[in-house]
Amino acid sequence: MKLTALAPGKVNLSLLVGAPRADGLHPLVSVVQAVSLADELTLEPATGDADEVDCPGVEGQNLAARALELFREATGWDAPPQRIHIDKRVPVAAGMGGGSADAAAALRLAAHAAGGAPAGLLHELAVQLGADVPSQLEPGRVLMTGAGERVDRLPDPEPFGLLIVPLPHALSTPDVYAAFDRLSTPRTAGELDRARVAALAGEPPPPVNDLQAAARELCPAIDDALFGGAMVSGSGPTVFATYSTTEAAHAAAQKIPGAIVARPAPPGYGEVAGA
Repeated sequence: MKLTALAPGKVNLSLLVGAPRADGLHPLVSVVQAVSLADELTLEPATGDADEVDCPGVEGQNLAARALELFREATGWDAPPQRIHIDKRVPVAAGMGGGSADAAAALRLAAHAAGGAPAGLLHELAVQLGADVPSQLEPGRVLMTGAGERVDRLPDPEPFGLLIVPLPHALSTPDVYAAFDRLSTPRTAGELDRARVAALAGEPPPPVNDLQAAARELCPAIDDALFGGAMVSGSGPTVFATYSTTEAAHAAAQKIPGAIVARPAPPGYGEVAGA
């Protein structure tokens, strides 16, 4: 059996950040948009005696491996060892949630291969894996609140273009949050709650990223990449901008070396395929 699934990266169209909670995590209100730039994961039987994850060009522990491990522990799935191959296209440590997207896709693949999973289980496992993973279980446009554990689906947007500018740098998310705590004034609980209620009522928060100043301090190269209307995605350093059409994004890309044109992930993007 060979299964495949896309793991779309994301951009944060808005990201409001509060003060750390008692558990040390920061409460958020963020509109997250999955994009067409995506990794591709393949699940098939392994040749060895243990599950394995192969992601050429990426060193260190992969969240997809942990996702597969957690799924087996939670469900008792006793299929023979599986191998996940990741064709990496989303920039690494770049604020686009590539590793989280891979973990979410690995959960979808495992559940499909196992014949399904109890309602809500994949979300519970996603919360254990990281703040961005729950929002990427069903790629689309979502409102992410809490410390990422709460996800509300938002209506799919009208088509638009995205210009994504990856940088040859990586940022640690914990380092960016630590810099945020040092440099910025967090949103109050009241501000976050009002933004959440308004977003669910169809009035999204403004296109701001409260982590942008922290990311810029840690990675000054961001300043050279920012241009009119552009902002940092997540903890950075990737910069992006939105355009009314993909044609407009393509026109803008001609002036920016290394820029990638993308679009919102269409409905069904990320679904498991194969027999």
